[in-house]
Amino acid sequence: MRVDRSEHDLAEAMRAASRGDAAAYTRLLRDVAEWLRPIIRRELVRSGRSGADAEDIVQDTLLALHLKRHTWDEARPIGPWIRAIARHKLIDTLRLPRGRGNDVSIDEFGDVLVAHEPARPALERDVERRLDALPPGQRQVIQAIAIDGLSIGEAAAKFEMTAVAVRVALHRALKSLNSTAGVT
Repeated sequence: MRVDRSEHDLAEAMRAASRGDAAAYTRLLRDVAEWLRPIIRRELVRSGRSGADAEDIVQDTLLALHLKRHTWDEARPIGPWIRAIARHKLIDTLRLPRGRGNDVSIDEFGDVLVAHEPARPALERDVERRLDALPPGQRQVIQAIAIDGLSIGEAAAKFEMTAVAVRVALHRALKSLNSTAGVT
């Protein structure tokens, strides 16, 4: 994938996604993941780490991209913006102690890990618990933007708020969520 053409395609997909095109957003996330995987794997190995953490970093980057998509300036190239997010996620991983775990194939534990009943994923429970701790105004704004995918303008119209008020509520909610997650 050529960088100049792919970055143009990524920017176009992000613009379409901002206009509500779900297929373009799906394409964007898939293409960003494919673009970043080898870069992140190479940087991990270059740093003396296993490339096994690459997929986690890619997924963390996609999540951050989703949460911060409103911060991308459409007049600027998208590649440096995505690379900056990925670089921060890579640095976060490299700061973790090396001995934090062993690489073990999950295939070896297939029989042991069979779920007998569908349980709500721990992440979903954690997200709900953290959202419930927010004040109602912040909770509804973060739900609308980060989970339901509304734009700042759409959320402002939905809640009869100004776009500035929505941004302030979003910022405060994210700051509160980060502090409850132990992120500084």
